[in-house]
Amino acid sequence: MKTRPIGSRINNADWMGSLCPTLTAMPLKFLAVPGSHDSFSFWVDEEAPVGPDQKAFVKHLATIFRLLAKKVMKKWSMTQNLTFREQLDGGIRYFDLRVSSKPGEEGHELYFIHGLFGHKVRDGLLDINAFLSAHRKEVVFLDFNHHYAMDEEHHRYLINMLQEVFGSKLCKINAVEEITLDYLWEKKYQVLVFYHHSSAEGCPVMWPGNKIPAPWANTTDTTKLIQFLETTLGERAKYGSFHVSQAILTPRVKTVVGGLVRGLRNYLVERNLPIIMTWVEAQKPGVNGVNIITSDFVELVDFANTVIRLNDLLLPKQAVR
Repeated sequence: MKTRPIGSRINNADWMGSLCPTLTAMPLKFLAVPGSHDSFSFWVDEEAPVGPDQKAFVKHLATIFRLLAKKVMKKWSMTQNLTFREQLDGGIRYFDLRVSSKPGEEGHELYFIHGLFGHKVRDGLLDINAFLSAHRKEVVFLDFNHHYAMDEEHHRYLINMLQEVFGSKLCKINAVEEITLDYLWEKKYQVLVFYHHSSAEGCPVMWPGNKIPAPWANTTDTTKLIQFLETTLGERAKYGSFHVSQAILTPRVKTVVGGLVRGLRNYLVERNLPIIMTWVEAQKPGVNGVNIITSDFVELVDFANTVIRLNDLLLPKQAVR
């Protein structure tokens, strides 16, 4: 499998704005959109405490072995190498976001989390907003699907932060079928926020989590993963929503032990990516087809470009670029 060097990545910063009118008039739930899994994990803080998303035995090991344990955790917590801006330039438009407060820290500051704490949420949102301000026809899905160590005040703080950072770019809740790129451009909307917590109920710009199901295979086996992806795609029509196909493998404890030093990328992802990408390349968007597809380490192969090109399958043959 050929790795794509960072400097040679295809720039897809304006791919949505470059789609033909046939596609921009289609409901966005029928288009193929590339996304990243644990999108923020390109940097984690080895100095901070282990996150509240971890099981008690992991926290115990980290207490005993301290920095050594965190270095191992880092190898298995990082699922991306690219920053938000680099992912956006490469064409990623769906972001899988897990957030937490830091236990014992005063105030309501929130951080991205995946085993170890990452950057402040506000800093990540500001990076995304800066990109959107420079690329007015690009649209992102922000999926806040896990919240840790957060009380009602923390949720209010985050919801207010989202409205403060993105302002009029936030898309109001509407029938999913109505959400086309043409509609979003007309309204000057660029951000769809999905908030998987009851604190956001009643807020007109916080879409409920059930509008973007992301079924999780929870397996290290590519055959089981692909069977699961096919089964859940076959069921998506009954939900009438956006849909996330998580084309990712999930390490078990014995997987981590077996590849302790090598980490997620070297031990699990790289050797299985060709099989996963073969499945991606065989997909078609549209009714009962793929919508959002997520991957780990999106720069390792031509992932985003492969997903974006699937949209050509929705065009009459003579219109394909």
